[in-house]
Amino acid sequence: MATPGVVYLVGAGPGDPGLITRRGAELLAQADVIVHDHLAATRLLELASPSAEILCVGKSIGHCTMSQDRIEQLLIDKARLGHRVVRLKGGDPLVFGRGAEEAASLRAAGIRHEIIPGVTAGVGVPAYAGIPVTHRAFASAVAFVTGHADPDAPGSLDWDALARFPGTLVVYMGVTHLEAIRDALVARGRPRDEPAAVIEWGSTPRQRTLVATLSTLPERAREIRLAPPSLLVIGAVAGLRDELAWFEHRPLHGQRIVVTRPDSPLSTHAHEDLEALGAEVISAPMVLVRALDDLGPLDAAIDRLARYDWVVFASANGVDFLFQRILDRGLDARAFGAARIAAIGPATARALARFHLRADLVPDEFRSEGLARVLAEQARGGRILLARANRGRDLLDRELRQVAEVDQVAVYQNLDAPRLPDDVIDRIMAGSIDWVTLTSSAIASRFLELLPEPARAQLRGNAYLASLSEITSETIRERGFSPHAQAAEPTWPALVQAIVDAVAHAGTNNPV
Repeated sequence: MATPGVVYLVGAGPGDPGLITRRGAELLAQADVIVHDHLAATRLLELASPSAEILCVGKSIGHCTMSQDRIEQLLIDKARLGHRVVRLKGGDPLVFGRGAEEAASLRAAGIRHEIIPGVTAGVGVPAYAGIPVTHRAFASAVAFVTGHADPDAPGSLDWDALARFPGTLVVYMGVTHLEAIRDALVARGRPRDEPAAVIEWGSTPRQRTLVATLSTLPERAREIRLAPPSLLVIGAVAGLRDELAWFEHRPLHGQRIVVTRPDSPLSTHAHEDLEALGAEVISAPMVLVRALDDLGPLDAAIDRLARYDWVVFASANGVDFLFQRILDRGLDARAFGAARIAAIGPATARALARFHLRADLVPDEFRSEGLARVLAEQARGGRILLARANRGRDLLDRELRQVAEVDQVAVYQNLDAPRLPDDVIDRIMAGSIDWVTLTSSAIASRFLELLPEPARAQLRGNAYLASLSEITSETIRERGFSPHAQAAEPTWPALVQAIVDAVAHAGTNNPV
């Protein structure tokens, strides 16, 4: 019989994946099984091991419904198989999260457990809306209460005490009974003109915040159709939002952006860059970056690295895969000997820096044409090794062969994604995508090729395309679309800035 495992009750925070604790992130990466609620940020699941079993048990209508008893038994069963189990819960496990019940059930079954706190919605969500739950001048106390039940239901909260409470009321799950909560508090003496707020989908790119008076809040919320998950904040501190709001003022707040970059670990910063500016990112990798099936030619090139005058890297992925193979063979950077190193752009140069190597040459124009032009002047008559993917543009090889002896070796392979994620197609069909980033001609072609015809029509009428370069833009036009934004230079930061500028100056009211 397997030695029982352990269950970690981990708080995921209220929505922003960046709010998980360091300990929580480490446990996600180590878990054999992850059991998560539907409100726990799905981006956090990207931290999981590829071998981890991931189970959604959210108890919301239409979201992987599973009873609490079944969830507790599931945790016990998985732990008895010897697994490390992470129970990932939105917010904090012990604040209206039923974590205490799950911990008690595990203890009774003889299963070891640990509790890793998280940022509870009652603190984190108001902060993201620019509302402090306490303030020296306005509130020295805060009460966290649940609004899940109708205030008039038997056994409800002590609404007389809450109406007299001299501080901030934070009501979880209160939007469904918002009018009844207002009536219960006002009838018991809570000031009608007291500031109050409803925050929908707090700390996510979908966040919306409404501030009104306690008396007018339900009607105002109904007018703009605020719905769960929402948090209710009642008290003078809600009136500070205009002064302190920040999250919804970010330049890409609410923009829903499909990112089509390759699926390598180096592409994770693409999500982070956009999310830091307020966007919701939907991943649709069109290129799968993988190790080579046959390492023989790469090993042979590594053995003769020191014989070259220049080693040229056409991508950051090339740097990572070449160095990984060098390290796997028990070698290090000394394998380069006196060879000089060229990088196609700053991202590739940064990848080299991670291995403590400085690029001797980075062109001002971050594309094959620019690198070929500058390198041809410095490498004339020499020997060049071009480290690249197994496929792609051959311009660099062709141009350099005119002035030098060139060997090229594939250090990794690019494979076409077989299909688009269902979520991407569904959201395009629903008109809920604002932008699609296209970072190469091959990616643009593959993305538009994989779109079903109805989705192509929807994309044309409801979304914008952002292109990394003029070459990519030409491909987009050849496929019958028009790029709405193009990077000033062919780098990811420049593409992000092009989207920011387009949103700031024109919005997204004129789809391609």
